[in-house]
Amino acid sequence: MPLVSMTEMLNKAKDEGYAVGQFNLNNLEFTQAILQAAQEENSPVICGVSEGAARYMGGFKTVVKMVEGLIEDYNITVPVAIHLDHGSSFEKCAEAIHAGFTSVMIDGSHHPLEENIAITQKVVELAHIHGVSVEAELGRIGGQEDDLVVDDADAMYAIPSECDQLVRETGVDCFAPALGSVHGPYKGEPNLGFDRMKEVMELTGIPLVLHGGTGIPTKDIQKAISLGTSKINVNTENQIASAKVVREVLAEKTEEYDPRKYLGPAREAIKETVKGKMKEFGSSNKA
Repeated sequence: MPLVSMTEMLNKAKDEGYAVGQFNLNNLEFTQAILQAAQEENSPVICGVSEGAARYMGGFKTVVKMVEGLIEDYNITVPVAIHLDHGSSFEKCAEAIHAGFTSVMIDGSHHPLEENIAITQKVVELAHIHGVSVEAELGRIGGQEDDLVVDDADAMYAIPSECDQLVRETGVDCFAPALGSVHGPYKGEPNLGFDRMKEVMELTGIPLVLHGGTGIPTKDIQKAISLGTSKINVNTENQIASAKVVREVLAEKTEEYDPRKYLGPAREAIKETVKGKMKEFGSSNKA
């Protein structure tokens, strides 16, 4: 099945009251695990790729070819989007689009509102010509993503009226308002701004995105979905599961050197983690 944009899968999720997971690709094993999990759960899936991870794997084109090759070799029949996570500029979004990404996020959240809107408009114009979906962000998601670190508590909650303005003036397909979630492990209990989430949903009417999905209690996930969150990003949980297994295998077999012997079990751990998230988000059997 060819790669698709996020638009149709997220609109369906919003209408039917579940969320589609974005699971980030870090290497071949992550990609294999995520696609296998989606097929086994009969779930749509979004393969997220940060600029740093793309560089690590060789570049945008390499990542697209890898995903397309695995879809063919594994006979994947569920909808798969490949999405640039936290695109830093119009140029990077354009590069991803021309490499074959079916979705991009332009993260102009560190700019003043008007500048964020202007950059996002430019990305939307190019992306929609190519049938590519666009995600935008307002406010700052806390924690660390690649080289970006945010620890300003006030910046972690978007202003609903500004969210409405950005969505109206740009025509984005989905929207990530900063509502208290963080990238990486939580220090203490997550504190999501559900009142603002409800207001943003009522104002914008488009699928909302929750970044930093690792470590958020199921009851909060379910509440976010009920308030229009249709895409939930997960990366840290898969990384932790993978690293734990690698450590265990190498601790038990100290002379092991074949990467398949420790990365294979790590791949299985990622797959099981992703399948659990798909069940939690309600996307199983929604392909």
